[in-house]
Amino acid sequence: MQLTSLRLHRVSLPLVTPFETSFARQTEKHCYLVEATFDTESGPVTGWGESVAMISPLYSDEYVDGGIAVTRDWMAPILFGVENLTAETVGWHLKPIIGHPMAKSALEMAVLEAQLRMRGQSFKEYVGGVVDSVPSGVSVGIQRSIPELLEAVGGYLDEGYARIKLKIKPGADLEPVAALRKEYGDDFLFQVDANAAYTLVDAAHLKKLDDYGLLLIEQPLGEADIRQHGELAKLMSTPMCLDESIVSAESAADAISLGAAAVINIKPGRVGGYLEAKRIHDLASAHGVAVWHGGMVETGLGRAANAALATLPGFSLPGDISGSKRFFHEDITEEIVQRDGAVEIPRGPGFGVTIDPDQLEKFRTETIDITR
Repeated sequence: MQLTSLRLHRVSLPLVTPFETSFARQTEKHCYLVEATFDTESGPVTGWGESVAMISPLYSDEYVDGGIAVTRDWMAPILFGVENLTAETVGWHLKPIIGHPMAKSALEMAVLEAQLRMRGQSFKEYVGGVVDSVPSGVSVGIQRSIPELLEAVGGYLDEGYARIKLKIKPGADLEPVAALRKEYGDDFLFQVDANAAYTLVDAAHLKKLDDYGLLLIEQPLGEADIRQHGELAKLMSTPMCLDESIVSAESAADAISLGAAAVINIKPGRVGGYLEAKRIHDLASAHGVAVWHGGMVETGLGRAANAALATLPGFSLPGDISGSKRFFHEDITEEIVQRDGAVEIPRGPGFGVTIDPDQLEKFRTETIDITR
């Protein structure tokens, strides 16, 4: 395949309800999509990718404007110069560009989808997925009050979500966790996510979470603190899960060897793409470490790809893979369906969904054309 043009679409989709974490409060989903066109022996083919970078550099050092700039000025020229581009070689070609895994992932995703569509192959088939649906967990943002939290979680339990994940931060941790256990008992799968809001100094406080039978605690310490997560894991009975710290298969191997990760949250955008995400899945499975698929409030495009990857056998815990209606009244693709606590894997070549041009036009705020 020869890349002939790239078009970046900046979009903004209103959220059903605000989503608050330890570092930000979102009311809209801001991102950019990659539309890549290729010349092939069978004619032109187009693939789509989605960047999961946020509008501000708060979850990671990447952000939307930066991703667009590095794609336009540095990454696109490299890929335009490759005569026979494949998804499997995108990472190698872009290796001279330091960092920017989310921008690299979006480009790899677009190349991969074009490649799959050319072959008439689904992403699930490509990665070797083994099931037709995956259990759907829900991520619950920090609420303004305990009654609001109880009402929100009660609604999600009624909808049949397989697992509840609660965002926490200092000053909003023990009380909401205790309230949920008191209100809804011990029978539902329940985990917490700190998004790196604590330090090892907080170990005695975090250990109090052991009293609530949590499935895991996700990324309590800073993203660079793999060793300190290992120390914290020795002090807590709640399994330690790493998210922001896992940026590659190499960092996953380090975390496993240091005892810092009994569980790993895999997010393809954070690790540079779906192919690296699969390598982490395979590595963790070989070491007996559980993995689950995280989410970054993706549109239907990224959501469909996430669901397909999560059909691999090592994804043994429910992930943050919910239906479209969890976050959006309207999406830019067909609705990702969630029912009875599970998300159905879209069928068809590529990621199994198509970008609706009218919806894209409705939510698009800017278009950037990049040519050879």
